[in-house]
Amino acid sequence: MRAKHLLLALIPGLALLGACGGRDDGNLRTPGRDEYNDNSGRARTLGRSDPAGTGVLIFGTDRSGDRGGAGGDSGSGLGVNAYLWRATLDTLSFMPLASADPFGGVIITDWYTPAASPGERFKATAYVLGRQLRSDGIRVSLFRQIRGANGQWSDAPVSTGTGAELEDRVLARARELRSQSASR
Repeated sequence: MRAKHLLLALIPGLALLGACGGRDDGNLRTPGRDEYNDNSGRARTLGRSDPAGTGVLIFGTDRSGDRGGAGGDSGSGLGVNAYLWRATLDTLSFMPLASADPFGGVIITDWYTPAASPGERFKATAYVLGRQLRSDGIRVSLFRQIRGANGQWSDAPVSTGTGAELEDRVLARARELRSQSASR
């Protein structure tokens, strides 16, 4: 008899606890996942749900292209111009990547030794400087080391035009990416 009374006392508590677990509208939720759900009340309330249905936008702007300026970023949610960012990665892809910060706009490569000259190595640091596609939106610093007779690497000067040549290649690739994007 006591077991029956105990069971009757537990049923309302279990029903109340079960009601807290989710909604009955067919969308099962797990705690903490609302911010990733396009149809969540939070996304609709904040107006950050992507109308194309591809996800919740990080900065609350649409992905439709320029953000208020000629050559603005492509709406990718990056902290820098998406065309310059992608073009810099493409241009420096022959060197091993050490670090890339898309919000700060810094790309750092590891040391690269060309097959033609095993006695020297290069390292690059690229800075994407803004959200607009401009000629002064990229800076590339190149470092060079030469291996001495004792096997130790020592710093050596880089040709003055090498950094500028890399910047020009990045800009050309960025323009190419932008024109490909516009033609779609």
